[in-house]
Amino acid sequence: MATSWLVTGAGGMLGQDVLAELGADPDAAVTGLSRDQLDITEPTALHAAVAGHHVVVNCAAWTDVDRAEQAEAAATAVNGTGVRHLARACAGSGALLLHVSTDYVFPGDARQPYPEDAPTRPVNAYGRGKLAGERAVVELMPGTGYIVRTAWLYGSHGPNFVATMLELAARRKTLDVVADQHGQPTWSRALARQLAALGRAALAGRAPAGIYHGTAAGHTTWYGLARETFRLSGLDPERIRPVGSEKFPRPAARPAFGVLGHSSWPRTGLVPLPQWEDQLAAALDTPAFAALATAARGSDGRPVT
Repeated sequence: MATSWLVTGAGGMLGQDVLAELGADPDAAVTGLSRDQLDITEPTALHAAVAGHHVVVNCAAWTDVDRAEQAEAAATAVNGTGVRHLARACAGSGALLLHVSTDYVFPGDARQPYPEDAPTRPVNAYGRGKLAGERAVVELMPGTGYIVRTAWLYGSHGPNFVATMLELAARRKTLDVVADQHGQPTWSRALARQLAALGRAALAGRAPAGIYHGTAAGHTTWYGLARETFRLSGLDPERIRPVGSEKFPRPAARPAFGVLGHSSWPRTGLVPLPQWEDQLAAALDTPAFAALATAARGSDGRPVT
């Protein structure tokens, strides 16, 4: 019998990759609902949507970090209260929930990767809302709720840093990029595969409920990510210039160190996600990113200067 999956937030960058990953599984019956099709702040609609599914993958989220600072109540209605509604619906129907969260639940003042059980202390409104969602899953689904924290996502189906760097490369000689924030660039397709694998392991009883970190191995800065993007795309990395965060003031504070540890995965028989450089190389080889790189190099294939 096919396993029935529901993907919320299916129109977003990660949601589209999760749909594609599950859609390739002949044993999975997949329903994807975008924000326009399902508002997770509406409990009645959630209960109806969740009914009959074995696993729910929640990719629905308010992701505009800076706008959340001015509209914290609205952001938390989605990232906190909405997740509580979803967890209650899953608990009532017996579905497993895989909820995607963020490194922004941590303050960013560590010097070593944050373990899954490290104390949380968000420094912005977005992080506070996401932490409220995590707490709802833990409270309402202690044996069937899975929280997967990720960070620095990029992919083919939405705005992201890697795509922006390649687009700017076609228009500017040099780019100033922040060099004092540390994180783990994570390809949305790789995370989608990990979420699908975790869901299967959970259904088979091999993965205990709890918190997992779905980020790439290793870490770098935005500056380091930009340089590697250029290098792998046949562009000159020296065109990237390092600057401090003060060069680009933002409404929301950013954790200076958002690096996460991966000690939960061995309990499931699954390996953590690959090194960030390997993920980036694989992503840049896909058609969407390859097209951006080609445009950045110019029609004659030489770097734009």
